[in-house]
Amino acid sequence: MSFLWALIVGGIIGWLAGLITGRDVPGGIIGNIIAGFIGSWLGSAIFGSFGPVVGGFAIIPAIIGSIILVLIVSFIMRKMRDSHKHA
Repeated sequence: MSFLWALIVGGIIGWLAGLITGRDVPGGIIGNIIAGFIGSWLGSAIFGSFGPVVGGFAIIPAIIGSIILVLIVSFIMRKMRDSHKHA
């Protein structure tokens, strides 16, 4: 049950990061879950674990890390799309 809870919380974190940045996470729900998990790891590595913990995620660093991840991924995707237009 804790793994299912982690998937749900990870998906919500990824979804929130997409909403905050105004950019879609590629991959829909699966993309949101992946962004939530990787973003949580990134945020915890950079900022540590502080604030409330839900589903094994320290929420504040997880959201910040997911926002950073979504911005990086959207930047890379835009550059790839632009390079295909000019080729």
